[in-house]
Amino acid sequence: MNGMKVVINQDICKSSGECIKVCPQKAISVKDGKTSIDYEKCDSDGICIPACPEGAITTVKSD
Repeated sequence: MNGMKVVINQDICKSSGECIKVCPQKAISVKDGKTSIDYEKCDSDGICIPACPEGAITTVKSD
């Protein structure tokens, strides 16, 4: 997704871990109940978006 960045809406995220299971870059983790993306690893391919049962993962234009 050129020019796009994957983001997690923390207000919706329930830290189910489904996104972690599908991320080939292992860029998503949960720490202290909060899911986060390591942008050094993430290539914003969007594979995690449909995996999220809460719909908490979306894309935005990257800076």
